[in-house]
Amino acid sequence: MDNKRKNRLIHIMTPFIAVLVCGAVCTAAMIKPYDKIKMYMNLAFMDEFKTSPDEKHSGLEIKDNDIISDYKGETSDNGEIVRPVFGELYAVLECNAIETDVPVYWGCTSELFERGACQSTGSVVAGDNGNSVISAHVDTYFASLEKLKKGDKVTLKTNYGKFVYEVRENIVFNKKDGRYVSPSKDDILTLYTCKNGILGNMDERIGVICDLTEKKFYSETGEVSADE
Repeated sequence: MDNKRKNRLIHIMTPFIAVLVCGAVCTAAMIKPYDKIKMYMNLAFMDEFKTSPDEKHSGLEIKDNDIISDYKGETSDNGEIVRPVFGELYAVLECNAIETDVPVYWGCTSELFERGACQSTGSVVAGDNGNSVISAHVDTYFASLEKLKKGDKVTLKTNYGKFVYEVRENIVFNKKDGRYVSPSKDDILTLYTCKNGILGNMDERIGVICDLTEKKFYSETGEVSADE
């Protein structure tokens, strides 16, 4: 190929090369903002502990139950715990100290987080022995969580019982730190959310650990809160 043909080929190809280079530069420039937007919009709560329905299922089936708010019957310290199914509203979390009244769903998905607080299926059901782990979005249902202080009362109401907890301590931890969301020999309730603030560290979580102080199992169950 002579020099004239080479020069003509280069002249023809130059615009195409310039377009490709510009496209690559623009794509690279957009990656960081997109990641940042995704990070703040997703507000991933301890991704390692999220669960989702079996892939064989056609989709998430959400079951909204009417939770007993004011039980008048007899109660006892011991009773039967009803394990919910994934996607089921099985409890209501109440805390007068921060004027919070939040539905609690069993399982963690983005759709459930839009509806209320979510409990990790790797934790224990309310009233059982161990650690019940519940999280919610900081810009919605747990917006005032950081205002809780030692001694404040938190109540979980279900259709099989009512369980009262008392805040033991406030906690701050990295999302990769599993010590607060792991199984426990103590009967506790762990509540947490993302640390608030656009310029804050999105890997940081804030929350409280609460000790179980009162169990009231209902002698007469209300609405069935789990499929047979």
